Amino acid sequence: MSAIQLVENVKKNIGKVIVGKEAQAEEMLLALVCGGHVLIEDVPGVGKTSLVSALARTISCPSKRIQFTPDIMPSDVTGFSVYNQKTGEFEFRPGAVMSSIILADEINRASAKTQASLLEAMEEKQVTVDSKTYRLEEPFMVLATQNPVDSFGTYPLPEAQIDRFLMKLSLGYPSPEEEIRVAFEVKKARSELRPVTDGKTVLALRETAERAYVSPELSKYIVSIVNATRTHPDVLLGSSPRGTIALVNACRAYALYQGRGYVLPEDVKYLAPHILAHRLMLNHEAKIARRSEKDVIASVLGSVAVPIRRDK
Repeated sequence: MSAIQLVENVKKNIGKVIVGKEAQAEEMLLALVCGGHVLIEDVPGVGKTSLVSALARTISCPSKRIQFTPDIMPSDVTGFSVYNQKTGEFEFRPGAVMSSIILADEINRASAKTQASLLEAMEEKQVTVDSKTYRLEEPFMVLATQNPVDSFGTYPLPEAQIDRFLMKLSLGYPSPEEEIRVAFEVKKARSELRPVTDGKTVLALRETAERAYVSPELSKYIVSIVNATRTHPDVLLGSSPRGTIALVNACRAYALYQGRGYVLPEDVKYLAPHILAHRLMLNHEAKIARRSEKDVIASVLGSVAVPIRRDK
């Protein structure tokens, strides 16, 4: 199955239960293909959890949902060891993170200690319990949701954890026509949703995407964009080198979507706001002026010289 065909099949399948969010479904699949994680931030009731659940059911992979609450413990996420009196040995009981697709629902409801239990899993695809390391299944992906409006009883994610998400998405409200479909057609479609691909196919596409060619000129272009976020007058904290790596990987996966074996400047321009915006911390003056992170990225893209296109 080609990458283009896979994307269309996944978007069509998810579109049965999530109406009018084809772009977000495509971006989530892009993150899956390049081994990244996604943070979905939006108001309640717009389909954040449903979108993640639809993706999990579309990909024939093990999936688990973790409902983050203030009382959930790190061991609930990573696992723990219990003493077996019959054998006289400690046995490992896997936590909820031991799966392929993880829905971290309302991740900012859990304490900072519990949030931190995901750090190793998201970065290194492993967990360490009692000095013993356990590898996670591949493909492995964390899809986290959070509500930006209700701050009561929440623990904001630290920058170190936000930086581990490949991209941050928002769904927005549906149009009146889409909302009619959501109200009257989606319930039946949700019960009939079936997988259209599997983890083995996703990993094969990942290997193909990693071979996409990035020219030396384009590499310098990407690094220049990331560096420009660190010196922009509106920015207190710019993108990390992890942002550079994420942008390169996402561009390679996106080129695969387009049926190309090489990355173009247009790919970088399209993906930069999705990959870099959530990694920026604006200064007080920018916030007072109501400038957003995506405004900064647009400014950066307008100031960095674009390399001459050379198709390969």
